[in-house]
Amino acid sequence: MSAPNEVPPLVARALDLSRRRGFITATRNETGRLLAALAASRTGTLAELGTGCGVGSAWLSSGVAEDAHIVSAELDPKLAEAVQDLFSDTPSIEVTSGDWSALEKHAPFSLLFVDVRDVKRSVDLVADLMEPGGIAVLDDFTPSYTWPPIYEGRVDVVREQWLTDERFIAVEVMVAPDASVILATRV
Repeated sequence: MSAPNEVPPLVARALDLSRRRGFITATRNETGRLLAALAASRTGTLAELGTGCGVGSAWLSSGVAEDAHIVSAELDPKLAEAVQDLFSDTPSIEVTSGDWSALEKHAPFSLLFVDVRDVKRSVDLVADLMEPGGIAVLDDFTPSYTWPPIYEGRVDVVREQWLTDERFIAVEVMVAPDASVILATRV
């Protein structure tokens, strides 16, 4: 296992691809370590919506159990191909070209990393993809210390929906002083 300031080799390769492709918003290491820890507790099928350069999937892979499978969808076909090449020696990861719906055939998921803004806004869509007890991880929130949650001077209705939907037990977790995720377990 790598030290907290180091990243696993596959993550390092995905971060390198991200830099070469000009992506500056890859999954943060703090979120990645959380993904790895959660993946270690899961079996079955794990998924990432919004592959980008594969950083999130690489973090999931660094913690996943041997019998688990990771699927990921990337909208850009050329980028999906580059990430498939990146993961060619990692049989537990399957990258497909397409939007989030390309992964529906793999559902239900025991862990779902949602890094796509439009999907994050649809609790119903994500709920339908999850197995009972499955965990959805929603990325890219700025911590809010009030209720209702406020972002840029307005009620953050997306966060409010996730934290109050009866199909999930959800919590906002800070991963850094300027970043948080929502963990939502399907009941």
